[in-house]
Order: sequence, then C-alpha cells, then structure tokens
Amino acid sequence: MASPSQNTKSSLVHVFVISFMGQGNVNPFLRLAKRLASKGMLVTFSAPELVGKEMRAVDEKLIIDQPTPYGDGMIRFEFFEDGSSNQSITEDFDLRMEMLEQAGRRNLTKILKKQDDEGRPVSCIVNNPFFPWVCEIAESLGIPNALLWIQSCACFSIYYHYNFNLVPFPSEFEPEKDVILPSMPVLKYYDLPTFLLHSSGFESVLKRIMLNQFNILSKPFCILVDSFQELEHEVVRHMSKICPIRTIGPLLFNDPKIISPIRGDCTKIEEDCIEWLDSRPTSSVVYISFGSVAVPDQEQAGEIAFGLLNSGISFLWVMKPPPAYSVFQRVVLPDGFLSKVGGRGEIVTWCPQEQVLSHPSVAFFLTHCGWNSSMEAISSGVPIMAYPQWGDQATNAKYLVDVFKMGIRLSRGENGSKIITREEIEKCLREATSDDSKVAEMKENAHKWKKQAEEAVAERGSSAINIQAFVDELKNIHAKKQEENA
Repeated sequence: MASPSQNTKSSLVHVFVISFMGQGNVNPFLRLAKRLASKGMLVTFSAPELVGKEMRAVDEKLIIDQPTPYGDGMIRFEFFEDGSSNQSITEDFDLRMEMLEQAGRRNLTKILKKQDDEGRPVSCIVNNPFFPWVCEIAESLGIPNALLWIQSCACFSIYYHYNFNLVPFPSEFEPEKDVILPSMPVLKYYDLPTFLLHSSGFESVLKRIMLNQFNILSKPFCILVDSFQELEHEVVRHMSKICPIRTIGPLLFNDPKIISPIRGDCTKIEEDCIEWLDSRPTSSVVYISFGSVAVPDQEQAGEIAFGLLNSGISFLWVMKPPPAYSVFQRVVLPDGFLSKVGGRGEIVTWCPQEQVLSHPSVAFFLTHCGWNSSMEAISSGVPIMAYPQWGDQATNAKYLVDVFKMGIRLSRGENGSKIITREEIEKCLREATSDDSKVAEMKENAHKWKKQAEEAVAERGSSAINIQAFVDELKNIHAKKQEENA
C-alpha cells in the first residue's frame, strides 16, 4: 500500500472537522479526526484561534498546518481568527459568542475556499452543535455537512423533544414536572440538562445556540454520536427513526498499531502522577476530576477537601484553574491541607485521564459526569461517584447511576446548588472503597460495559460498522465531485 506521503493531496478525501472551545470539545473531535485519518483520509482539525494558542503553548511542534501522516491518512491543523483579541467584550459571554460567530463566518469561509486553491478541496465538514452556523457555511459552499454530537443520545432526544415541543417540560407554572420521553426512564426536573432550566446567564446563551442547531437538523446528512448502540439501545433505535443517527463511539479507542505524537492538549499534562499511582496498592485510590471548564465553588471545594482528609483514603485530585472565557472562579485548598494529607494524596492541574482510569490502583472516579469523562469511565470499567454540576451532567449522572448501575450519587436535586457536606463526602468515599455487595455489583456492571464498549469498536462491532459506512459515504461523495470536475 502506498504511504500517505506518496498520494497527491487531492487524491485523499478531505474532511474538515470544526471543534468548539474547551478540552471537552477538542478531545472527541481530534479522536474522530484520528479515526478518519487512520482509514486513509486527509483530516483538517480546526477550532477558534483561542484553542490554537492553548494547544501551541503546550507543544508548538505538533500543532502545524502541514499534513502529518497518521495511519493510512494524514492530519493537519488550521485555526480561524475568532476575535478573541478584542478584550473589551470577552467578559460578556453573549457578546463573546456573537463576536465568535461573526468572525467565524467570515474567516472560516475564507479558509474553506482556500483549500480548493491549495489542491485539497473539502469533501465534508463536520461541525460542533455549539457552532450551528457552520452548517450554513457548508450549504453556501456546496460542501456536505455532518454533525458530531458529543453528548449522549439520551440528551439528544431531550433537546429534540424540547425544541419541537413534543412533550411537556418543566415550566414557570410547573417547575418540578416529570418528563416522560419515548424509550427513556422518567426524568425528574433535576435530571434534565441545566440549559433547559435557566432563563438567564451563560447557560441561556448556550441553550439558544444548541436549539439553533436543532432548528436546522435537516442540513447535516448524518449525525455522528460519540456513544455506542449497546449502551443506549432503546433511545438510539427510537431516535434513528427520526434522524440519521450513527453511533460511532467510544471514540477514545485508538488503533494500537498506530504510533503517533499527535495530541490536542490545551493544558500541560503532569505525567508524574502515574508514578505516584504506581506506588499505591490495587483499587485503593479515588480519582477526582470535575472536567476542563466548571469547578465547584470555594465552599464546596473546602467540604470535598475535608471529606477526603477525614476519610483516610488515598486520592488523586485534578484541580484545573477554569479557563479565562468561563464564568467559574478559581478555588484554593484549606490552609494546611496538603501537609495533613501527606503522601496519601496527590494534587495536579491536569493529567492523562485515560491512562489514570486504566491504572490498577484506581478504585473509583469522583466525576462531574461530563460525557467525555462518562465514556472514559465506561470504557475503562471504573465505577463512578456522581457530582453533576451543569449542562448535560445531571442527565449523564441519572444514567450512570440508575440505568447503567455503575455508580453512586453524591448530589441530588438543584443540580449542584446544594452544598454537599464533608460528612456526606466521607461516607460516600468509605462506601466506594469498601467490600460492600452493592459496590461489588457496581464494579461488575462497569466491567460489563467496558467489554461491550470494546466489542462495539472491534471489527464487525456496531460502532465500527457505522464509522465504516460514514467513510464509504465520504469516498462516494469525493469520487462524485472528482467526476464532476474532470
């Protein structure tokens, strides 16, 4: 087989994937880019320039616009100017998103047209649901468009039914109304994505943007979902009758035969924590991370710290400062906390989460239940302690605990506004690391889901079949375009 470098640029199907800001968006989009490149495609990973700055600060050598071989294909990076240099309005999230859309529409259009001039015409654009306007750019340029949905299929169904007013949802008059959706468990108001419950602030902005995507669902020819059919079988089957959904996850599984330095870290990883985990006994450590954007408030962080201290349990805690564009505030640990904990605790700003979750010393994962973290826990077979805070996290927590039955819940109701006391945290930590039969059942279920996740991406697995069907469709689109241009 010819190496990628022996192929002419125009002979490769060119897929242009466009990520939103934040590590939680970058990860699944770069994973998709790798999956497609491994199958012989040229993939351009694009995102706002703010993301490019973060990634180059971590490793400037890797983030280049020249195609880099990956499997049978290639990956390149190209970021678009997003107006982030205008510091006067970046603190207003609504204005920030308006500015990003205006700059994105203008600059992405130029970049996409430039691909033709440089001999690599784009055959497909894959966009993020927080950039619904990318669908309109694709349509104006005559480029087929697919959507990568990076939440659960259950959340997709919730937004769909909400947007088109298909079932009753909580309202000002019935704020605690249960929601009954096809092929899903009954959802309490606190199980819903928080975007749907808030009428002001940054979440209302994200809600408006997200629902804009649902209003133009007819534009993407395909909706790729980072989940797998066996995990959400009933809701996937139901929504597939309505929309062209294809589950292709977990995207985090890479081809082990491909050795590549390509990464998409927006924060420098502290690899020393793996050595620390090596020094701990099997199934003795609770891993704690609340994702790349949201952080608990100062009072809650203090309660978590004292709960850890009083439990006597070993822990690895990721305390990442919130990004400048988020509304969350940095927190600090209580005075003297680190000296009291001693060697049984490790604090880092960021870590290789997939590697941590697959480490034998990790017993449980105290998580915000973002979908990336949920899929990584499922794929690693690690049970969770759920502490949802915002967005889709409450819905994910509902499924992880009550449907997948691989975790316990730290918080119920009010989506994180209720402070969890140190006593409750200590109790849950002790339960999670005990020999209790309920804990054993959670671990057994977690391992069951891990096995099914591996089977889904293996040859002839449900996700493997779906990603290959998508690749074949892109090849047909590319071949047809070449015939038209011949």
